[in-house]
Amino acid sequence: MDSINSILSSQKSFFSSQKTKSVSTRLVYLKALKSEIISKENAIYKAINKDFGKSEFETFISEYGLVISQLNLAIKNLKNWSKPKRVKSSILTFPSKDYIYKEPYGNVLVIAPWNYPFLLALEPLIMAVAAGNTVVLKPSELTAHTSQLITDIIENVFPKEYVTSIQGGVEVSTELLAQKWDYIFFTGSVSVGKIVAQAASKHLTPVTLELGGKSPCIIDETANLQLAAKRIVWGKFFNAGQTCIAPDYIIIKRPLKQEFITFLKDEITNFYGENPKESKDFPRIINTKNTKRIAEMLKGTNVVFGGIVDETNNYIAPTIIDEPSLQSDVMNEEIFGPILPILTYETKEDINRIITNFEKPLSLYTFSNDNKFIEYILKTYSFGGGVVNDVLIHFGNHKLPFGGVGTSGMGAYHGKHGFDTFTHNKAIIKRGNCLDPSLRYAPYKNKLNFIKKIFKYFT
Repeated sequence: MDSINSILSSQKSFFSSQKTKSVSTRLVYLKALKSEIISKENAIYKAINKDFGKSEFETFISEYGLVISQLNLAIKNLKNWSKPKRVKSSILTFPSKDYIYKEPYGNVLVIAPWNYPFLLALEPLIMAVAAGNTVVLKPSELTAHTSQLITDIIENVFPKEYVTSIQGGVEVSTELLAQKWDYIFFTGSVSVGKIVAQAASKHLTPVTLELGGKSPCIIDETANLQLAAKRIVWGKFFNAGQTCIAPDYIIIKRPLKQEFITFLKDEITNFYGENPKESKDFPRIINTKNTKRIAEMLKGTNVVFGGIVDETNNYIAPTIIDEPSLQSDVMNEEIFGPILPILTYETKEDINRIITNFEKPLSLYTFSNDNKFIEYILKTYSFGGGVVNDVLIHFGNHKLPFGGVGTSGMGAYHGKHGFDTFTHNKAIIKRGNCLDPSLRYAPYKNKLNFIKKIFKYFT
């Protein structure tokens, strides 16, 4: 295998050749990538299932289908996205024609996570290529089957000097981050995100950090409890809870708690049967280390449903915990697993006390039919994005930017927002020569009052 230095050097030379700036070239490779992925559809399902037992249905709606959708979107719109955009000129620059040129950053590093190993590797790669960059992808070492398949797909489509996949563990990531990149895109934990940001700062490299946090789900007395339970069970236990935007904990009006817990139990059974371990629709935890980490959170808590752990098979049952302390292990970090704590409130101050105990979350969910309450929640709390009366689904609309705020991340992507992430907007004025007012030139005597009037009325 070529060294990281030699790969990056070849990609820098390739980018300097201007070949990636050709929209027609980008389209050729995006179409080839789409064809290659379609030909590997069944292999993708098998690889992800081998890595942590995800069903074909979940893999399609959360990985394969979304990747194909992003490719279709980019292929359809790339010519328009890439065109210089004319903007209105200013009186201060008259006569002129003003534009925004779309320019790729250059050499991009994408570091992907394990929880959605295909989607979260390919989607940023697609938009980085669409924007005209070269890409080095580092897929997760924890999903060996999927990462190898991704590497094979990339090698079948792209020359290494254009796009390449480099596999490996922490030592490979460390070496990659030591290089000088033009852009870094990272998806993963807050702790590793800080390491990425620190490495990028040495070269003043711009970054997008897609991180996580404890995403709350607030339920008031006007909500449809049974429907809320159904939707929350789907979103919380999808991918066995290993989703950065999964509802991390519930805050529900106190008198509603017991009825809501009953609905949750019923829906879990409806989804996965009496023994979820036997369900083909309930995935496993990614590895033993994470299984043990999640299992530790259960100690000392009031488990009212589930709580079964099988470390040998990396299985943790869908679990409900009643009223854990805010200082407990389960409330001290993002759960990232199939454990759902239920907290209660009486007043808005109770909600505030709970939510402000944590950093700004990646998502926030509200179940309510009270518009005043909904608007209060949406306007009071800072979070990356969210949904009213459902969970997760904001991720599926490519017209909405997806990203965090504060410790839950920086930057956003999805659809054209992804193309924009990997694009530098270059401001250009094409100045006319027919007029050249002397107002801006020295000497400035007796010109100040006139220029003030221009600024007042025309800017």
